[in-house]
Amino acid sequence: MSEAGGGRGFGYSVPQRAPWSLVAATAALCLVSATSVWTAGASPMSREEKQKLGNQVLEMFDHAYGNYMEHAYPADELMPLTCRGRVRGQEPSRGDVDDALGKFSLTLIDSLDTLVVLNKTKEFEDAVRKVLRDVNLDNDVVVSVFETNIRVLGGLLGGHSLAIMLKEKGEYMQWYNDELLQMAKQLGYKLLPAFNTTSGLPYPRINLKFGIRKPEARTGTETDTCTACAGTLILEFAALSRFTGATIFEEYARKALDFLWEKRQRSSNLVGVTINIHTGDWVRKDSGVGAGIDSYYEYLLKAYVLLGDDSFLERFNTHYDAIMRYISQPPLLLDVHIHKPMLNARTWMDALLAFFPGLQVLKGDIRPAIETHEMLYQVIKKHNFLPEAFTTDFRVHWAQHPLRPEFAESTYFLYKATGDPYYLEVGKTLIENLNKYARVPCGFAAMKDVRTGSHEDRMDSFFLAEMFKYLYLLFADKEDIIFDIEDYIFTTEAHLLPLWLSTTNQRISKKNTTSEYTELDDSNFDWTCPNTQILFPNDPLYAQSIREPLKNVVDKSCPRGIIRVEESFRSGAKPPLRARDFMATNPEHLEILKKMGVSLIHLKDGRVQLVQHAIQAASSIDAEDGLRFMQEMIELSSQQQKEQQLPPRAVQIVSHPFFGRVVLTAGPAQFGLDLSKHKETRGFVASSKPYNGCSELTNPEAVMGKIALIQRGQCMFAEKARNIQNAGAIGGIVIDDNEGSSSDTAPLFQMAGDGKDTDDITIPMLFLFSKEGSIILDAIREYEEVEVLLSDKAKDRDPEMENEEQPSSENDSQNQSAEQIASSSQEVDLVDQESPEESSLNSHPESLSPADTDNAASISPSEQNSNPTENHETTSLDGECTDLDNQLKEQSETEEDSNPNVSWGKKVQPIDSILADWNEDIEAFEMMEKDEL
Repeated sequence: MSEAGGGRGFGYSVPQRAPWSLVAATAALCLVSATSVWTAGASPMSREEKQKLGNQVLEMFDHAYGNYMEHAYPADELMPLTCRGRVRGQEPSRGDVDDALGKFSLTLIDSLDTLVVLNKTKEFEDAVRKVLRDVNLDNDVVVSVFETNIRVLGGLLGGHSLAIMLKEKGEYMQWYNDELLQMAKQLGYKLLPAFNTTSGLPYPRINLKFGIRKPEARTGTETDTCTACAGTLILEFAALSRFTGATIFEEYARKALDFLWEKRQRSSNLVGVTINIHTGDWVRKDSGVGAGIDSYYEYLLKAYVLLGDDSFLERFNTHYDAIMRYISQPPLLLDVHIHKPMLNARTWMDALLAFFPGLQVLKGDIRPAIETHEMLYQVIKKHNFLPEAFTTDFRVHWAQHPLRPEFAESTYFLYKATGDPYYLEVGKTLIENLNKYARVPCGFAAMKDVRTGSHEDRMDSFFLAEMFKYLYLLFADKEDIIFDIEDYIFTTEAHLLPLWLSTTNQRISKKNTTSEYTELDDSNFDWTCPNTQILFPNDPLYAQSIREPLKNVVDKSCPRGIIRVEESFRSGAKPPLRARDFMATNPEHLEILKKMGVSLIHLKDGRVQLVQHAIQAASSIDAEDGLRFMQEMIELSSQQQKEQQLPPRAVQIVSHPFFGRVVLTAGPAQFGLDLSKHKETRGFVASSKPYNGCSELTNPEAVMGKIALIQRGQCMFAEKARNIQNAGAIGGIVIDDNEGSSSDTAPLFQMAGDGKDTDDITIPMLFLFSKEGSIILDAIREYEEVEVLLSDKAKDRDPEMENEEQPSSENDSQNQSAEQIASSSQEVDLVDQESPEESSLNSHPESLSPADTDNAASISPSEQNSNPTENHETTSLDGECTDLDNQLKEQSETEEDSNPNVSWGKKVQPIDSILADWNEDIEAFEMMEKDEL
């Protein structure tokens, strides 16, 4: 996501419904006014240090862009671990992620205007020539309309915008004659058939060569699209119309936006995540500001900025009021149900919402922007990167991080708005983390798991299009940029469109359809630039005062409970008992439960049942604490069922020239040395003979004191481990014999024992899929001596790869969203569990049978209490998280499943469609389980 370069100003008033050209003319002055308020009382970063960091960003971009051009071009993206290009159809499918790839040199097009922003005008001119010479837009490939619009069409338009700017300056691009614009127009016409629906909402995918519905097109049967997919077209399509004079593009994009506005939920003024493109019915009725909706809101405000159409501002303000009323729970932004907006739809947040503080800056609402940004920064400081999703108590929900730029974007705009040097330090942290954890010899690799530091063979085009652009602008002074950035607006992919388009080729009738659908109160809307005295009330430490209470928010388990905890401490009372701290053998805890109206019952089968009767609580406050305690217990139960008990392990190549910068995701074993409890194992690798390791090794001298490489197959994993251990190996890596397999596309699993006692195996054993294993094998062929580190989590690394042991941080277990039950009574049974023989990694099973796992948790609603005034809540947990395991040993026993090998995959239970309005509560709860980014 991206914000306007100049944005709405912060100090100057403009007439109501003034054309944006007037607002844009004052925008830079407004930002300077806002900045001056802050710098008076702050300790600014020196000019020398800012230049040093800016130069570091340039070097990082050169490393990423140079490796793409050397190893990947003309492929769409670089695979930085294997140093080659990602070509659609030649690599294992990654599902929807691959819909961005159209065999049109995606990364090069996406990087065009970044080259100019970073003052690489010569490289820009060369890149444009390559695009014109090599790129073909007539490929027989199905692509995402949304991704192709924001990345390719936006990239071509951004490149054209800066090409004509450079041509006007007279030094570069003198030969340019709108060639990029003609390519953009060609692509625009190729996307238009997607809008051939009764609603005007586009199909989510289109074949670049054959369009929609034709048999050879292989698309056109979809019925649903996301709100952002249909609502993030107006900037690029309107710009294309304004540049070329062909109004059809802007007309189609406006029609899609009009339809989404008409279909909003009228009582809440919110929109859902997914909509039927034919009927306009909401398919997913949860609403937030993250994945699936995010850029729809962004483009409403920016469409007003670029096009000067008041209706877009009115719509944005209407939605923004609803967001702040229902979704914003500072510093959190939690999804709600569009028909029941007081009801949270889930208890976790996704990384894409990190753009929202930047959008709030553009809106002029600074305080909540500072709060949410600070919360996100605390999460980053805990995990080094922002996980794809994290829970309300800041635990990892989805551990991946594909080097997303949204947080850097918001950091840039908060610095522009406040001038607070704190945000320069935030940017410095982002640079350090990227170089320390994501940088590899052939570029920057996405993080497969932020907890282990393992990498994914992926460097998305948006990393070059957005991340380096925002980081460079953060540290650059005005004279460091060869053009005035305030004359442009950023698209959601950070492509630059000139603001003068607002007065060019205005052939679209601006019928204000907004007022036809809603009664608007103009007093709620901002028609002028906000006054800096309101945003920054003469206090240079204003932003710091907002951030300070959030400094330790990640270390607290529940942000919304902070005020309550502080009040308890001030009154001398102890804070409420948290579910994670509960010990069934602690008499004090049992007394607290009684006070909260919670009873503990020991069942004959060894389980411990908790039942809450709110009417039996000592006070209404205690009843509230009891309700929260029971909800937390439900979350712990869900966590036991869904999250991994044993996280993935890491194989880190530490020898020259890798120096620990390549981290491979590995599966653990149910036997041998447990790397989570013991020091990591480090050593050189050697292939065993025979390679399958199924008999006594014939080359014991080669593996003695080393980590043996063995191939999967022909015998049990434990047998392989014993053979290499007998030969003197200090560890083993089993490499999959299924050529082409990868942890990117296949679920990890634990290597099971052989049904015998495996206590004799004392060396660590890890499993690598074929793709990850080939990286080590290729390194051996090229460098001969290859040293690796086997650990539970990748260690800090630098070019010297110091040998001193670094303290390993405790693995953060995922905390899945609580499964709330639409009944006033619930049951949770607590039972002790020993370490499971198998667990589920990166899986979110909807329902598990005993054959699926030995620690399946059941959360079942009990019968409704006959007393309507009594809140009778019972919670049932068949499994507990690790903390509770040891606490309940005296009260229960565990039966271990005999299944020796369980694949760690995703199991999805279909959810019946519930159409009746009276049943929407049930649908909301079930939707939480089905939510996917």
